[in-house]
Formats: sequence, structure tokens, C-alpha cells
Amino acid sequence: MTTERTGSAPNGDALDAGVLKVASVVVLGAIMAILDTTVVNVALQKLTIEFSTSFDVIQWVATGYLLALATVIPITGWASDRFGTKRLYMVAIVLFLAGSMLAGAAWNIETLIIFRVLQGFGGGMLMPCGMTILTRTAGPQRLGRVMAVLGVPMLLGPIGGPILGGWLVDAVSWRWIFFINVPIGAITLLLAWRLLPEDAPEAAEKFDFPGMLMVSPGLAALIFGVSKIPSAGGIGAVEVWLPALAGLALLVAFVVRALKVANPLVDLRLFKNRAFTVAMVTMSLFFVAFLGGMMLLPTYFLLVRGESTLHAGLLLAPQGLGAMVTMPIAGRLADKVGARRIVLPGMVLLVGSMAVLTQVSATTPYPVLLAALFVMGLGMGCTMMPITTSALQTLQPKDMARASTATNIVQQTAGAIGSAVMATILAALLAGKFGVPTAQGQLAATAAILNPASHDAATGLAADAFSTTFVWSLVLVALCVIPALFLPKNRPPAPAVTSEDGDEVTPPVMVH
Repeated sequence: MTTERTGSAPNGDALDAGVLKVASVVVLGAIMAILDTTVVNVALQKLTIEFSTSFDVIQWVATGYLLALATVIPITGWASDRFGTKRLYMVAIVLFLAGSMLAGAAWNIETLIIFRVLQGFGGGMLMPCGMTILTRTAGPQRLGRVMAVLGVPMLLGPIGGPILGGWLVDAVSWRWIFFINVPIGAITLLLAWRLLPEDAPEAAEKFDFPGMLMVSPGLAALIFGVSKIPSAGGIGAVEVWLPALAGLALLVAFVVRALKVANPLVDLRLFKNRAFTVAMVTMSLFFVAFLGGMMLLPTYFLLVRGESTLHAGLLLAPQGLGAMVTMPIAGRLADKVGARRIVLPGMVLLVGSMAVLTQVSATTPYPVLLAALFVMGLGMGCTMMPITTSALQTLQPKDMARASTATNIVQQTAGAIGSAVMATILAALLAGKFGVPTAQGQLAATAAILNPASHDAATGLAADAFSTTFVWSLVLVALCVIPALFLPKNRPPAPAVTSEDGDEVTPPVMVH
């Protein structure tokens, strides 16, 4: 592979073989990282029995992974520039592989949690690093299409995770939810070495160590506090507000300092770009609203309809199918028209499908539910990746690593907040229906549904709680329309690449 200077852009409309090879490597890595955030959740009950521990302790198998992700993501942008994205991507795969093998061989709950944290350190670097590699290789003219490719694992994770996890736990062993990553990771590592373009490390900026001590623990503390809201029963619990407040204080301190220093860990100067800022605001609201609502669906199928974990995962498949229909189309359009013209129709589809879910009951026909999920998927395919494309399309190639880091921080934080908010609303409504404290709402509903004497009445009450929670999700999705109105109406011009002394230069084109 060579890098040539040329006055012509890459073949504009098609993703050439070189870009597709790079995309295949990045997608494999992203599937591993995203799948592991969902595949473990279905095994927590089995792990509780296996290690003879409490559910509060076993939750750290999932929470430790998420906190490791939050801790390492802010460092990825600097490390990509300092060591090169290809090298960092391969290091991330090795860390993830080592964590997976050790987690599968864990001999007690303490070692399992420690190895999951190691796995999270690798997983946290895979997505932002992979996104940087892919966007630099394709260039701004084809960013919409490569974002559509990168959207595939983001769909497969929430949909395929419960299916794969449920099957492995039931048919094989809980250890294989970790061992399954080993062959995938080994193939990804080999392909990364062979196919990813070489990139020379840039002149090292001074590492923002004080910034790291603020933003990484700040994100981890905030996400930890927010994730405790459902089990604690609200934001008034000390284990919720204390870490969340400490995390917010550290993040505010980081922002104040980052505006004054030359090379902050997360480059806030990116937010001077209006398109980037509007896209980040839209993305934040979208992930809070949509991911929170998505979390409710498998719980509804499991609790109210009595489906198995495997069947609940399969019932979510129409959502992925819908997104697969529109995502490639939206990707092509994102390279030709402004994001607003794609995202707003997608929001309409999401609002319409969510409105159907606000009417769910214990007996809603499955064809109605599956049709709503398919339409929801159509809307998702028109929104998530075009918003990300809009954020990155007007940036310089040299800014991609830091921008990918900022994008992933927003996605992780907003997703955690959205899931916690929706879980808390649902728990509070269930608690009100069954006359118990908020933290015991889902347990009380489960017990009443499993009792034959109260089953019919309990499923009706639980379904009513879900329909009301979907109303809140509908309102949040509708609010996303407001910032989406400020997304670019027309396709922005490709950014002129500037050298360090401010002169415009022709961008490099990868020739494979």
C-alpha cells in the first residue's frame, strides 16, 4: 500500500476495495466490543448461581466493563496521534483478547470482574480508533457510506447479543460468552496487521495528565452513579448522587481547564464548528431517548409476555432488518444531501413507531409489535449514522482522532443516562402498581406474574407500566426533532486540508 498525492478525489460514489477491506476489519472489532456490552447481561442470573454471590456483586461484571470503557475512551484520541491508529488498534485487540480468554477461565467472581475490566480497556479503544481509521481512509466525500457500514455492529450488538448470549448459556456454558471472542479477535488481529493502512505517529504533544485525572475518573464516576439509579430506587440515594456529583464536578473542572490549555485531552475547540456542535447535541438527545426506549423492549417480552431470553432476542430482529433496509440508502444520501433531509423523516418514523408502543397491553398481537419494531428500525437507519456523519463531515483529517473520541464519549454517557432514566421510570411505575418501594418494583411484578393466582391481573398491571414508560420515551424522541432542525440542510463542502503553517494542501489518497 502506498500513499500518493493527487489532485483528484477518490472515486466519489463507490467504496473501493481498499476502503471495504479496512471497513471489514473495523466492523469485526466493533462487533466484538459492542456485542460484549449486551451478551453478558443475559448470563448474570446464571453467574450469580455459579459463583454463589449476590446480584449486587454480580452486576460488577457488567458495570466494571462499562467503567473501563468510560475511563479509556478519553485517552484514545491522544494515543492515536502519538502511536498511530493502526498500532493502537492492534494493541486494543490484544487487550480485549487477553481479557476475554482470562474472563472465560475465571475461577471466582473477583477474578471475573478484574478480567472484565481488562477486556473493557481494550473494548473502549476499539470503536473510536476504528472510526478514526475508517474516516481517514474514506475521506469526507464518502463519510456517509462508511458510517452506514460502521452502523452494522451497532445494530447487531443490541439484537444479536441477547440471542447469542441466551443460546451459549443454555446450550454450552457461560464461559463461552467470553471464549467466543477468541477466534473472532485472532482473525481481526491478523486482518488488521495485513489490511489496515500504515500511519506514522505524529509529533508528540505533551500528554494532558491533569486532564486525564479529571475526565476519565469523572466519566466513570458519573456513569457509575447513573447506573445505580434503578437498583437504588431514585436519585436520592447516596450511592447515586455522591459519585454522580463528584463525576460532574471533575468534568466541569476539566472543561474550565481545557479552555485554557494548549493541548487538552479532549479538544473542546471542535465545538467551535457549528455542524459538529449541533450534531453532538442531537446525538446526545437521540441516545438518551432511543437507547433508553430500546432497553424496555426485551424486558417487556420477558416479563409481560413470558418469552425466553432467546425468543425475546429473536422478536427484536425486525428492528435490525428495518435498519438494514434504510441504513445503506441513508449512507449514500448523507454523501449527497444535508443530514437534516435524512434525519427528520427518520425521526417521524421513530415517533410513529413509538406511539404504537405507548398502547401495548398484555395481549397486543405480535404482528402489530413486530411491524412497529420494523418501522422503528427504518427510522433508526435514517438517524443514527447520518447524525454522526454530520458531526465529522466538515472536520480536518488531523482532527478525526479527537473527534471520534468526543463522539464515543457522548454516545457512552448519553446511552448510560438514557438506560438508567427509563429503567427508573419503569421501576417506579411497577412499584406503584404493586405497592412496593421503587427498588423492588420489577421483583414484585415478576413474583406476581409467576404466581398462577395473580398472573392475569399482574401481566395487565405490568403492561400498563410499560405503556406509560413508552410515553416518556416518545416525548424524549420527539424532543430530538428540535436540534435536528438545525442540522445542515445541504451537503457541506469538503474541508480544505491545511498544513501546520496554515497553507492548503491536497489530501492524501490511499492506493491499495
